[in-house]
Amino acid sequence: MSGAWWQVPVGIIGGLVLLWLVMLALLWRVQRGMSRRANVREALRLVPDTVRLIRRLVGDRTVPRGVRVRLSLLLAYLLLPVDLVPDFIPVLGYADDAVVVAVALRSVVRRAGRDAVERHWPGSAEGLAVMCRLAGI
Repeated sequence: MSGAWWQVPVGIIGGLVLLWLVMLALLWRVQRGMSRRANVREALRLVPDTVRLIRRLVGDRTVPRGVRVRLSLLLAYLLLPVDLVPDFIPVLGYADDAVVVAVALRSVVRRAGRDAVERHWPGSAEGLAVMCRLAGI
C-alpha cells in the first residue's frame, strides 16, 4: 500500500484537469454562439455600462435576493485576477468573462425580469440592444 500513495493525488489532479477541459469546451461552444449575435469589440465597449448595471441591480432591494447574491459573486469573479481561462490564451482568454456575464444576465432576466435590466441600464439604447443580444434576451 505504501507504493500507491501517489495514485490519489494524481487521480484528483487528473479529474480537475478533465473538468477544466470540459468547461473550456463548453465555454468555446457558448462563445461561438455569442459571436454570431454580436462581436467581441461590441462586448468590450459595454464593459463599463455592464459593471454599473450589475452594481445597480445588486443595490436594488426589489430584485430577488438570490439574483443579487449571484450578481455579487459575478462582480467578485470579474475583479479576481484568476479566470476560468487565462487571458494569454487567444480568443477564449478574454471571452470567458463575456460568456460568464452573458449567462449571469440571462439568469437575472429570467428571475427579475427584463424591465429590471432596462430600468437600471446606464448606457444608450443601442448599448442595451447589444447587451441583450449578447445575453440572448
